[in-house]
Amino acid sequence: MLGFLKEPVVVTAKINVNLVALTMMGLMSRLWGLCYPRAVVFDEVYYGQFVSLYMKRIFFVDDSGPPFGHMLLALGGYLGGFDGNFLWNRIGAEYSMNVPVWSLRLLPALAGALCVPLAYQILVELHFSHCAALGAAVLILLENSLITQSRFMLLESILIFFILLAVLSYLKFYNLQKHSAFSGSWWFWLLLTGVACACAVGVKYMALFTYMLLLAIAGLHFWHMIGDQNLSNVSLLCHFLARGLALIIIPMGMYLSFFYVHLALLYRSGPHDQIMTSAFQASLEGGLARITQGQPLEVAYGSQITLRNVLGKPMQCWLHSHTNTYPIRYDNGRGSSHQQQVTCYPFKDVNNWWIVKDPGMQQLVVSNPPRPVRHGHIVQLVHGITTRYLNTHDVAAPLSPHSQEVSCYIDYNISMPAQNLWRVEIVNRDSDTDVWKTILSEVRFVHVNTSAVLKASGVIGASLPEWGYRQLEVVGEKLSKGYHQSMVWNVEEHRYGKSQEQKEREVELHSPTQMDISKNLSFMAKFTELQWKILTLKNEDTEHKYSSSALDWITMDTNIAYWLHPTSGAQIHLLGNVATWASANAAALVYLCLSLWYLLRRRRRIYDIPEDAWQLWVSAGGVCGGGWAVNYLPFFLMEKTLFLYHYLPALTFQILLIPVVLQHLGNHLCRSVLLKSMFSALIVAWFSSVYFVYCTFSPVTYGQPALSPTELKALRWKDTWNILIRKQ
Repeated sequence: MLGFLKEPVVVTAKINVNLVALTMMGLMSRLWGLCYPRAVVFDEVYYGQFVSLYMKRIFFVDDSGPPFGHMLLALGGYLGGFDGNFLWNRIGAEYSMNVPVWSLRLLPALAGALCVPLAYQILVELHFSHCAALGAAVLILLENSLITQSRFMLLESILIFFILLAVLSYLKFYNLQKHSAFSGSWWFWLLLTGVACACAVGVKYMALFTYMLLLAIAGLHFWHMIGDQNLSNVSLLCHFLARGLALIIIPMGMYLSFFYVHLALLYRSGPHDQIMTSAFQASLEGGLARITQGQPLEVAYGSQITLRNVLGKPMQCWLHSHTNTYPIRYDNGRGSSHQQQVTCYPFKDVNNWWIVKDPGMQQLVVSNPPRPVRHGHIVQLVHGITTRYLNTHDVAAPLSPHSQEVSCYIDYNISMPAQNLWRVEIVNRDSDTDVWKTILSEVRFVHVNTSAVLKASGVIGASLPEWGYRQLEVVGEKLSKGYHQSMVWNVEEHRYGKSQEQKEREVELHSPTQMDISKNLSFMAKFTELQWKILTLKNEDTEHKYSSSALDWITMDTNIAYWLHPTSGAQIHLLGNVATWASANAAALVYLCLSLWYLLRRRRRIYDIPEDAWQLWVSAGGVCGGGWAVNYLPFFLMEKTLFLYHYLPALTFQILLIPVVLQHLGNHLCRSVLLKSMFSALIVAWFSSVYFVYCTFSPVTYGQPALSPTELKALRWKDTWNILIRKQ
């Protein structure tokens, strides 16, 4: 039985030395001196804030994209034992000892390093020579801008890694298609394609364009499969379902999971949750949840409520009134009703409280049992402190003359009767008999007499003058002008009123609520709201010293100063390898011109290159040229502040195109031995120039050694580059 022990157990493994060497060099180039500088570098001041919030479990919203990339950066902080206690308020600020700088920068650096072997393997899977693949990897290795971007707590290197991984995985899957369909490795690479696409989109939404490119390539390949008579209908259906599962269903599920983990981690209230709805805020620990815990759920006649405008931007605000009246005449000469002002106030205040009154009864307390208000019911809204009724009439609003003024009615014994009846319309109701609920119901108040809708016009730009204390305007808007979120309100704070006397009621309005009710939102409700906020929330785009246009990136007419040593001339800049960028542009131009030439010639049935070489040329262009296009051209349609680092994903694909073009030229245009020898010599000289430029700009890539003013001036190869030189 033990006879097998007589022979040694032998394990044979194939090791691609090129791949191992490239991986090691990539790691060395990205990890060397990773803790230097021990100071906040450029956008680390931005991403570091989110890492600290993750460490403290405090909710935040970042309009730049989904949360997966932020979570990866936070993972680095967690592994390094970061407690989140650091004030991210200034570029160049020295990190305190509790900040694990190496750990925070590790994952972006690893992602950047692994892009080097990924580039090699992509060219191999595209069926180019190992020499061309090695050239592509070396170009990525020696690209100064990619090195700089991957050595700090930034997201671009992680984004590029997942994009390249998705492309490589799909190419490996496709190459296994003919001989190993539905094998274990076939499934592995197909599933990894979907996973990598989901991760890329989870880092930044720009990856959606690469994802769509891969879906288009997969769709084209499947279209060709349909014409294969050797495949049965059942087999085609299985292929279709497998691709649908791996490339659509799984990425969607993973995308949802990123938000699930994000929301599970960030369960505490913080400064960002004010832009969310009251229901979302109430689901967080602390903040509004402390206030709303114990509130009754159903709004009844006699309820004391605060009404928050649902739009919530540019700031949250609550329906408010105070004893001051509108001026008799405005500055432009128009007259007002001189009634009590009604505004939308962006702070919590006792004057935000209103009482829901039954028009047919005088009492301002909740009966026993409470009589709930339902969709379509007519109510009066009584201001809690002044006891005046919410009113609107055919008088022009102070800042919006085409809308009606909203006021609290004062009886001046003139021919201006009260018009204070409002119909409650629950916008998000399930049926026409729905009860008006605290926090959960989004309602409109439609004026019975004029059909105007209560609207906070101030939240979209109208702030009252000094006589209105710069509070936000509230108007009555005609329904015919369309629907807008500024017309929708929800009850945020709520209690059942018990005091009929005004003085007792004022004390009651200041007191905390007593009853208990749970208002937890489902994950899908929270996801939908957060996703909508991310897509629609836009910070004010301000001109930045280092912002640029997409046209500037092609010729690298711009740079970004990432860090400057406080005393020496040491500094770090986002600057690319000039030789590589120029070559990438030339390769793209040559590819375009040759493709057009070949297409014209093929139209005339003249075939300059073999069919397999043509298919190789087209497929490489679809991946590399298509990858460049989808990661670059969309920026021309974006209204946002742009920086040079936005070009790096597109640049990576353009670099991959260089060895594609060089191999094609060497194989098909250099026919004689002399031409091939000269071409090889030129390539060696060109690679030497790439290495020379890399070494020249290494001091501003790694931030060391410090350069003298003369040496820094010598690096200003373009007048548009902003190299920082201290005055002597």
